[in-house]
Amino acid sequence: MNKESFFKQIGQFRRNAAGKVPSVKNSQLLLRSIISLLFPILSKKDKIDLEADLNHIEIQLSCLLQSISYTDVQANELTQAFIDRFESVYQLLIKDAEAIYKGDPAAESIEEVIVSYPGFFAIVIHRIAHELYKLKIPVLPRLFSEYGHKETGIDIHPGASIGESFCIDHGTGVVIGETTQIGKQVKIYQGVTLGALSVHKEKAGSKRHPTILDHVTIYSGTTILGGKTIIGSHSVIGGNVWLTHSVEDYSIVLNKNEIYVKNKNPEYDQVIDFVI
Repeated sequence: MNKESFFKQIGQFRRNAAGKVPSVKNSQLLLRSIISLLFPILSKKDKIDLEADLNHIEIQLSCLLQSISYTDVQANELTQAFIDRFESVYQLLIKDAEAIYKGDPAAESIEEVIVSYPGFFAIVIHRIAHELYKLKIPVLPRLFSEYGHKETGIDIHPGASIGESFCIDHGTGVVIGETTQIGKQVKIYQGVTLGALSVHKEKAGSKRHPTILDHVTIYSGTTILGGKTIIGSHSVIGGNVWLTHSVEDYSIVLNKNEIYVKNKNPEYDQVIDFVI
């Protein structure tokens, strides 16, 4: 290996990235600061000072924006616009927590949902990242969403539009694509994919992911694909369904599986042998 050439390539990439990509470490610190402000119950601090915490967030975000080539004025304006949205984000998140609590018989309180449910934690991060996405801030929203993906196993692109009272139950393996639109009071289970039919680069910027209207439930393992696919309101999509076309309001979509049960009695003459 030619070390001089190798190090030169790394240095060149680093210089090219400067001013384009915010610090991953500082981005995660900012995200955790915002979560702690919205839900002090999740904070690791012994003493909570909301005013001081908010001021700290302003400084953190402004510095990150300046690090990716925003001027002081631009950074401060975007920071204020983002912070102005905290109250509406918080109100949405409370409705999400209430929806999860009401929809899960195992949940004993809203506080339990907030401190221990990965589905709620993923929604918290998405609601925060989505506001940055709407402000057209590059990269940072994606860093937030990928942090949530790593922590919960739930992958929600910051561009996805999600209505109030959203519930993710269990959640592991959920994937929600960039142009997905989800209405109010929608509930999805683990392993659900709301994805695109095509991943060609020229499709960027187009509506590639499905639209889920109000009061829809989607059970585990289901895949719904395509920008023209619309799931009508009050519909129920059963488990392990593959959908690439729209369904009307109040639809029930099921994947019919046939289950065979054999007698374990050794005298039973039908034996199934598998080589795995």
